[in-house]
Amino acid sequence: MRGSSSDARIAPVPFSERRAAPLILGTIGVLVTLVVLELISRVGIVPSQYVPPVSDVIRTTFNQLPNSSFWQPIWQTIQSWGIGLAIAAGIGIPLGLAIGSSELLWHALRPTIEFLRPIPSISFIPITILVLGNGLKGNVFLTAFGALWPLLIQTIYGVREIDSVARDTLRSFHIGRLARIRALIFPSALPFIATGMRIASAIALIVTVTSELVIGTPGIGNALELAQNGGNFQLMYAFVLAAGLLGLAIHLLFSRVERRALRSHPSQRARESFS
Repeated sequence: MRGSSSDARIAPVPFSERRAAPLILGTIGVLVTLVVLELISRVGIVPSQYVPPVSDVIRTTFNQLPNSSFWQPIWQTIQSWGIGLAIAAGIGIPLGLAIGSSELLWHALRPTIEFLRPIPSISFIPITILVLGNGLKGNVFLTAFGALWPLLIQTIYGVREIDSVARDTLRSFHIGRLARIRALIFPSALPFIATGMRIASAIALIVTVTSELVIGTPGIGNALELAQNGGNFQLMYAFVLAAGLLGLAIHLLFSRVERRALRSHPSQRARESFS
């Protein structure tokens, strides 16, 4: 019957509204968390001299914004993080492409990779201090080592997920290895590489701040340790807040680059259709 309710179609939700809903929910979640942390400190569940209220930490952070002494450790952390991540990408992506496209290399190197990747970067701190010292070189090495493995593994599996028919077709036309990498392997593995970069960027920041905290390399980790040793807990939490905001900014940056770089890729179109 024409015009019946069973034939009525539900209007699709506009894309802008689908994108706005997670943002609104995320903002509400952050606000609720901040209120809970504020109340925990205010009512005395935790000692306020060691865990100041969130409002005091935010006020201290804003008061520190004009001071170069607050921004210098942040820049030093960004510097170590950026160099370490660039080294990890420069090693992990080409090596992953080579290992993933060669059965011989994959079977020969897989046990070594599986052995090394679970080892935390921080466990290399003693030998790093002995060989490279506790300056920028040591921090960059630890950061690069920690960020290398997710990027390498993602690249390898991205290459190995390529359709075998497409591989065999290029081989049948006697296309060289470099041409196959440029025309098929790298474009097909790009979504995996982009995801690996996003994961590696977060791991690199964690390792950078942790190594600064442990070995005393200048940066956010060392700055918050100095504030803690001096009894300035509000400043210490201000640097913790700065580290968290820096991590959020890095995540948003790499997520945006990933969406833009893979805008026409089926993986991104599928993600947007379910957003």
